[in-house]
Amino acid sequence: MSIYFIRAGLQTSIQDCGRPGLMHYGIPQGGAADPLSMKLANLLLGNTLNNPVLEITLTGPLIEFDCDVSIAITGAQFKVLLNNNPIESYKVIQIKNGDILDFSSLMSGARAYIGLSAKISAPQILNSVSTHLISGFGGHRNGAIKSGEKIYLEKTRIIKEAHLEREFIPNYRLRPLIRVVHGAEGQRFTQSALDNFFSTTFQVSAQSNRMGIRLSPSIMSDSERLKDISGEMVSSGLYPGSIQIPNNGEPIISFIEGQTIGGYPRLAHVIRADLHRLGQLKPQDKINFQLVTQAKARKVLQEKHKLLGKLQNTIKSGTRETFIL
Repeated sequence: MSIYFIRAGLQTSIQDCGRPGLMHYGIPQGGAADPLSMKLANLLLGNTLNNPVLEITLTGPLIEFDCDVSIAITGAQFKVLLNNNPIESYKVIQIKNGDILDFSSLMSGARAYIGLSAKISAPQILNSVSTHLISGFGGHRNGAIKSGEKIYLEKTRIIKEAHLEREFIPNYRLRPLIRVVHGAEGQRFTQSALDNFFSTTFQVSAQSNRMGIRLSPSIMSDSERLKDISGEMVSSGLYPGSIQIPNNGEPIISFIEGQTIGGYPRLAHVIRADLHRLGQLKPQDKINFQLVTQAKARKVLQEKHKLLGKLQNTIKSGTRETFIL
């Protein structure tokens, strides 16, 4: 039982929840860039949240299946064709042996996910099959899937209908407002630089990747850029969502494959409930930041977990018709 990639797309890879808890060894968490979309695909299919998925970035694959299996597509909005017929995302789709799935064009967002009612066969490295693309380990042959390659499936099964109501599907055409809390070195910045950070509409740089999301313009004046704001700063821990400001004043958001320590001041940190939104940013996208309290950040995260738990319980109870998140 396999999936054949007639066309692999720009960067299609196997991902799961990554390798949390290893940053003290210098190993980034990695995993799905948009973990919420990954979990939604798995929940719709009745899988465990960490079941491996295919992550598709910017340009999509053309895939031939040689088995019967159910899939769910989530995340970025692509025009997707099954045997030349359009299909919808955020619902269970039945695939038959010989079917052709074509991700023909990206409409909004950056990364889509194909969840499968099966296990993707890939070696476990540090309790994960996720592909660490920057370092080149894990997943399928330690990198992105290439055209002409196959991945193999285990324990395939057919899942009955389930879908997410359209009004609750994320709209990636809207400019995201990313919520943040204060960073550890915020006191190193002038009030003018801080004001600029929260009032500026930033653009995502083409130099962004799974290691870091680079933004422009600078939040500092010409005179401020001449100073070394890092000073005598000792390199400190970085986590996905840490926002560093180098001497040129252009923010860098540490992402899922980012280094585990850094020497630039951390002005802010993206709240955990919004980290998945970073995975849908692509070059030239615009974003803004909003400061929230630690209490607000915790409340939003608790609400998100509660909704996911409700969805999971609905599936376990056998009520698999319409899910609202």
